[in-house]
Amino acid sequence: MASTTPGLVCGHHHLYSTLARGMPAPPRRPTGFLEILEQVWWRLDRALDLEMLRWSAMLGAVEALQCGTTAIIDHHESPEAIEGSLDVIALACAEVGVRVVCAYGVTDRHGPDGARRGLAENERFLRAGGRGMVGVHAAFTCEDATLEAAAGLARDLGVGVHIHVAEGVVDAGAGARLAPLAADDWLLVHCVHLDGDLPGTIAHNPRSNMNNAVGYARPAERSNRVVLGTDGIGADMLEEARLAYVRLREHDVLASPETPWQWLGNGYDLVPEARDDLVTWSYDHADSPWHVAFTPGVRALDVVRADGEVVLAHGRPTRVDLDEVRARAGEQARRLFARLSS
Repeated sequence: MASTTPGLVCGHHHLYSTLARGMPAPPRRPTGFLEILEQVWWRLDRALDLEMLRWSAMLGAVEALQCGTTAIIDHHESPEAIEGSLDVIALACAEVGVRVVCAYGVTDRHGPDGARRGLAENERFLRAGGRGMVGVHAAFTCEDATLEAAAGLARDLGVGVHIHVAEGVVDAGAGARLAPLAADDWLLVHCVHLDGDLPGTIAHNPRSNMNNAVGYARPAERSNRVVLGTDGIGADMLEEARLAYVRLREHDVLASPETPWQWLGNGYDLVPEARDDLVTWSYDHADSPWHVAFTPGVRALDVVRADGEVVLAHGRPTRVDLDEVRARAGEQARRLFARLSS
């Protein structure tokens, strides 16, 4: 017997990282969070081109659908391929049948022209009718003027800002810098070392925080609305909720799995249409937080969008050829790895 739920929402993703699995080792072994960024992720994003991005996003969207995730809040960076990058992600997800909210992560890491181009890509995409937010990488990689420009653009366009906040101690000063700018429609990612309160929704990413050894964000202690994200490590939101529960339980033995279940449900505030999608699961108690918390391996069998279209049948996408997507993504991964090795 199977059970059904609405589609799930990934509150923070990096679809550009889908091809990273199996990437070459960094030039030297990272010894802390900043070196992980410098030696791994910032090297990866600089190696991307639009063709790599297309198949990375498409494979990521397919894998999300196979996990019952029908909506993704994405945060993107490809400093050598900025213009048009948000269209590539949006079109790839639309081809699969997954909703996506796009943002380009503005940063001064590549100089003022890089920041200007990132802001322009957000503005171009949003003014053309794309669904998204204004993206900012993180306060510690941005000048004050860039943060102010991003916040101003978001206000002008009537959207929020999607930004990493105090993920590591290197960004511990983000709260004070963002306090004059932040608003209720901002999406604040991580907040592990945030030393005060900011308005906005917090995207909690427990697996990524553990993987990067940055600490525990203690989201239950904040008054903000909390959603669950993956920070680019897939889009299996039941697994992320399961991990969010054990991390919460580690700090509060009285905690219930109903708390991360609520965080999972808060994703519908960001993408309401996902609530009307229908996912049929391989487990007959997939609608119970107490069952899901202790039952790994639950998979989506079928996904029906709100308009009645079946976009996943018997675990396989219907709009695209799964084997072709995997093969093309594999080709682009090899191109990416060759660049990283050169």
